Amino acid sequence: MPDFVRSAPRTLICGSLALDTIMVFPDRFARHILPSETHVLSVSFQIREMRREWGGCAGNIAYNLKGLGGEPVVMATVGDDGVGYVERLAAQDVAADGVRVIPGTYTAQAFIITDLDDNQITAFHPGAMNESHRNRVGDVADIALGIVAPDGREGMRSHVREFAAAHVPFIFDPGQGLPLFSGAELIEMVDCAEYVAVNDYEARLLAERTGLSIEAIAARVDALIVTRGGEGSRVYTDGAVLEIPAVKPAALVDPTGCGDAYRAGLLYGIGQGWDWERTGRLASLLGSMKIASRGGQNHALGRDAVAALYRERFGQSLF
Repeated sequence: MPDFVRSAPRTLICGSLALDTIMVFPDRFARHILPSETHVLSVSFQIREMRREWGGCAGNIAYNLKGLGGEPVVMATVGDDGVGYVERLAAQDVAADGVRVIPGTYTAQAFIITDLDDNQITAFHPGAMNESHRNRVGDVADIALGIVAPDGREGMRSHVREFAAAHVPFIFDPGQGLPLFSGAELIEMVDCAEYVAVNDYEARLLAERTGLSIEAIAARVDALIVTRGGEGSRVYTDGAVLEIPAVKPAALVDPTGCGDAYRAGLLYGIGQGWDWERTGRLASLLGSMKIASRGGQNHALGRDAVAALYRERFGQSLF
């Protein structure tokens, strides 16, 4: 390993492990949902294909970070049906020091329907995820970096506080869990974090809930990262806004897990001490690689392949 590449820090990935049922609707939802009739909505979609996938934010992030050569440690809760997921992590050499089985529960389950415009309708059963607060950040040794991704409400609250108390830098990624929190709670969680990562819709919702502008939120952390799909992403840091270009994917297949892949790129770059341009470009590249494959953990990843594609897209060396 070149001596300008740091050894990978043990990175605690707090979030969900889930079993995803993903279905593809070979049409557009907009053609079947009448805006004027949503108060009596009753629709049935004929699904062309269906598959089961390993998912959950923690699992997806760890998969991508490990593929880069990182050292993710998963902290999550699973049910009686989650033993296979723990075995999968072991097979990938992903540490599962923080995974706890909650007897008498199901592992979190997501049922996702995606249409031809990549819109998604999701039904989610949290199951064991609601017990995530039973895990403690301090129970895992030698952690140098972390992320609090969508998880059980109380788990997210406690893990944010535990990272801050341990002086371990981390990304706060509220994601789909954002509506669970009041404005005051969100401000407290932002203030505990060094970094916040959201998509553009979540950024607007975060601003609305907290009563703070995007710029004001950014001023409370080292960096606020806002992803914008095909329009790229923005990094708000040191009073400036850095525009990160989107990377054109080889194919548009499945958006599930793209945000998690992006966050793995952020974690890797932060762990290596890279500047935000390099870190953001890596994150953007990973999201592009993921969208060309079905499911959150089926795309091929490896340092050589990522480095070659980075050079092709940006004309620079990555590692």
